[in-house]
Amino acid sequence: MKILVTGATGNVGRLVVDELLALGATDVRALTAKPEAARLPEGVEVFRGWIGRPATVAPALRDVDHLYLAPHLPTNAEICRLAADAGVRRIVDLAGAKDGEWRPIEEGVEATGVPHVHLEPGEFLPNTLMWAAQTRAGDVVRDGCGESSSALIALEDIAAVAARCLVEEGHEGRSYELTGPASLTRRDRVAQLGLALGRTLEYVDLPREAFIAELAPAMGEYAAWYVDGLAALIDHPQPVSPAVEQVTGRPGTTFLEWARAHAADFR
Repeated sequence: MKILVTGATGNVGRLVVDELLALGATDVRALTAKPEAARLPEGVEVFRGWIGRPATVAPALRDVDHLYLAPHLPTNAEICRLAADAGVRRIVDLAGAKDGEWRPIEEGVEATGVPHVHLEPGEFLPNTLMWAAQTRAGDVVRDGCGESSSALIALEDIAAVAARCLVEEGHEGRSYELTGPASLTRRDRVAQLGLALGRTLEYVDLPREAFIAELAPAMGEYAAWYVDGLAALIDHPQPVSPAVEQVTGRPGTTFLEWARAHAADFR
């Protein structure tokens, strides 16, 4: 069984390659825009290409049985058609919430008629790195929507689910909402980050406009959208999904586990 991983040097795709090998997959092909810098494991077949340029993807689809589809809205529908025409027999896509901006990813996959699995992760744990500059400078974290509660997910857990869905039977036709194992407020996450660092961090809860201004240098026009999304989670906390443990057979990564593993980034 030949498996193609698109976006194979991206944040999730690279981890999918490692997970596939750990599960014993022996015929893994990786699509990457920069093969010379990819440093992919020995034995992985490397193709140069990017899903944003469909013409570069077509050769990599030859003889592929199962496809991990990284998200790229502008060319998603075309890539899906190419996969179907090439005879791909299963597509595992990385999308997002069904009612969100990533819904066209799933629609493009479904339109092909190819058996598929949808992966729908929420916010990623590495987004916590937005606090790193502040914790490196001192013990105060200026943030906002402190009572907003969500269950951030580790990239490694997304990749582990993706790999299982690529090599195992029984997942086709499923949509897996992916979260971490606990829904925590932003205030609580700062407290747990302090535990991981061996320090007491002070959380300063900014009003909406000040929080948007704090985020604007990094997020630009999306800062207000992000803040309003967080505000919605105050009255409607993100529920925890059991999918990671159900698919992989192990609990998902907790926030504290992730923070301890990445403590150096915050010091």
